[in-house]
Amino acid sequence: MGRGKLRIYLGAAPGVGKTYAMLAEAHRRVERGTDCVVALVEHHGRSRTEVMLSGLEQIPRREVEYRGTAFTELDLDAVLARAPRVALVDELAHTNVPGVRNAKRWQDVEEMLAAGIDVVSTVNIQHLESLGDVVESITGVRQRETVPDEVVRRADQIELVDMSPQALRRRMAHGNIYQPDKVDAALSNYFRPGNLTALRELALLWVADRADEYLQQYRSEHRVSKIWGSRERIVVGLTGGPEGRTLIRRAARLAEKGAGGEVLAVYIARSDGLTSASPKELAVQRTLVEDLGGTFHHVLGEDIPAALLDFARGVNATQIVLGSSRRKAWQYVFGPGVGATVARESGADLDVHIVTHEEVAKGRGLPVARGARLGRSRIVWGWFTGIGGPVLLTLLLSAVHLGLANDVLLYLALTVAAALLGGLYPALASAAVGSLLLNWFFTPPVNRITIADPRNILALAIFVGVALSVASVVDLAARRTHQAARLRAESEILSFLAGDVLRGETSLETLLERVRETFGMESAALLEREGDVAPWTCAGRAGSGPPVDRPEDADVDMPVGDHMALALTGRVLPAEDRRVLAAFAAQAAVVLDRRRLREEADRARALAEGNRIRTALLAAVSHDLRTPLAGIKAAVTSLRSDDVAWSEEDRAELLEGIEEGADRLDHLVGNLLDMSRLQTGTVTPLIREIDVDEVAPMALGGVPEGSAELDIPETLPMVAVDAGLLERAMANLVENAVKYSPAGRAVLVAASALADRVEVRVVDRGPGVPDEAKDRIFEPFQRYGDAPRGAGVGLGLAVARGFAEAMGGTLNAEDTPGGGLTMVLTLRAVARPAPAPHPATAERQAAG
Repeated sequence: MGRGKLRIYLGAAPGVGKTYAMLAEAHRRVERGTDCVVALVEHHGRSRTEVMLSGLEQIPRREVEYRGTAFTELDLDAVLARAPRVALVDELAHTNVPGVRNAKRWQDVEEMLAAGIDVVSTVNIQHLESLGDVVESITGVRQRETVPDEVVRRADQIELVDMSPQALRRRMAHGNIYQPDKVDAALSNYFRPGNLTALRELALLWVADRADEYLQQYRSEHRVSKIWGSRERIVVGLTGGPEGRTLIRRAARLAEKGAGGEVLAVYIARSDGLTSASPKELAVQRTLVEDLGGTFHHVLGEDIPAALLDFARGVNATQIVLGSSRRKAWQYVFGPGVGATVARESGADLDVHIVTHEEVAKGRGLPVARGARLGRSRIVWGWFTGIGGPVLLTLLLSAVHLGLANDVLLYLALTVAAALLGGLYPALASAAVGSLLLNWFFTPPVNRITIADPRNILALAIFVGVALSVASVVDLAARRTHQAARLRAESEILSFLAGDVLRGETSLETLLERVRETFGMESAALLEREGDVAPWTCAGRAGSGPPVDRPEDADVDMPVGDHMALALTGRVLPAEDRRVLAAFAAQAAVVLDRRRLREEADRARALAEGNRIRTALLAAVSHDLRTPLAGIKAAVTSLRSDDVAWSEEDRAELLEGIEEGADRLDHLVGNLLDMSRLQTGTVTPLIREIDVDEVAPMALGGVPEGSAELDIPETLPMVAVDAGLLERAMANLVENAVKYSPAGRAVLVAASALADRVEVRVVDRGPGVPDEAKDRIFEPFQRYGDAPRGAGVGLGLAVARGFAEAMGGTLNAEDTPGGGLTMVLTLRAVARPAPAPHPATAERQAAG
């Protein structure tokens, strides 16, 4: 059975109707006879959604106990055993309770898809991993439950469930989303009109980008070259001249007028034109277009207008922005220029803007379209001059007799002109035709092929020799010019490649996309194999062309060493392009090696960190844990001894020593286990809304009575935390503060509200910590100063900070005014709804 298909209902915020739409789709499929089951759907007490569950088969959930509380999660094994055709799984970004197979629900979905089960799921835009920072800046809330963008992008179908902010707020006000006691707080915080509008825009743009990817793939697969103006894409043609900045800014303004507009700046490096592009200016323009939200592209092209139009049609652009030509007026005799050529050949579906600038007519701009070394028009004129010129000159000289010497010079001048215009072959033709006409019409005896005077034979020979020499020199100069321009174009490409590397754009996919784009190919892939007879595997790929399993199947393959090759599909490249391609291939191999070395370095770093933790753990076991064990064993041995008759006071003292040693062991082992969980990333907080004054008293249970004081006001806002993690973090902070506080000075635990957060301060009057050591004390196995070995293994503060960050808070150290250290634990506050007015007050307000 093949892989199942994934369909996702995407929404901008809770309550837009994703789950309802998913259930409606399930009913449609059941009516068609499809085997469809509900693997897990959260109706959140919404009556309309709960009604939609009627008539659908539901797989019982799995009960998981965590910290004394029972939770229900998706029963993956039951779904796989049931093996339905379609399974409904709500809330794709959900974090599972510890104890189930996978940490995330999307990982459960991946297993279902691998088993051939089609899955229909839901997700909100704020849960996409790449948008976490953007959503936090909009709403002020950091989403802890996220799903990788690639998981959603791989979905076979994404359907946007959209609703206007006003309609969503009305649903909220009517109690269709949250319980009535939470409506006011939600409307005044997360569900503000501005927040909902921004989230809706994010969702629309993300889905639009995804639709654009589908469109590009469809156009590539079906060879669609005609532009479909589904979205404004503006291509800016750059020459490397100073006018490029003006063009980029103008294109950016044009893009702003249309929603979702995109700017693509392109510089086409020629191999046969003489352009004067400044690498420094191109670098400045690249930075400018990227700062304005656009992209920069570097493309090889023999014919500038054709390459520009091919690029624009390839990216489905709707507009092209070009600058007015910088050529002088007399330079137009060589052709109409790029702007006029692009405008003439753009067709009806591509608008061309010619933008004026300060550099107009100050120097040559984009080069004229040419197809050969000397240009097509020059070669045509060369042949016309070489063949037609001697004929016209013969007619002229037949009427005006100037003498044989002058006639020879005129024919020679015509041959030189043909060589300058068309190169070697038009000059040879001119020399042949001219010598025949001179011999027939002007060399005695006239109208005969023979030559009577030997001096005339010498003159004709010199004429033919000079003509051939001039033609050869012109052709050689043209070839050298072509080679120099080609090398310059290659150096520009390689300099941009080096610039990408220096800027850190060294991902393999980015480099392959640059290769595909530069050479105008459909796809580019880096293939490798372990041995000479081993099968080829794809290490990286870019583009939407047909997949290539072997280098021999590609249109172009460039070997990289013995067991690696760069394969391109789309067209056959000329031999002169393979030199630059070889540089790209070598760089791709380097990037792949660098990526693997980085992965190995990360693994080695993780192993080294693990070894450091294990070494410290062994040190802790060898001393810090053995000390209380030795005390407990000695006390137990004494109590069991029959040689000594212990008094009740002695017995009580020994039992007290055993209890203290056991408590110390319990504390040390608890911190070691907590640190292990933090190091392995298995701490999954269950965020709930609680009051700090409910947790703080329990955090003081591990310190002597009277060694700590609480100052937590009852009006403090609730915080969104995991109660168990908060208790452990505060307990570690208080125990650490009591340990370093002088005798008779109680530790103060105070809390206060500040903006959208609550700060818990644990204040001691101990020796304090210098500024340079304030961060170091939060590292594992760190004990400040000359703390005795029995004082612990140095994990309390590290665990406290790890728990704080896991709950979305922070933990920092500050100096206590007057001496000592203050630990500041910052937590996210939960906004409380405004109290309802007294009925009498409400009546007076209504009357007023």
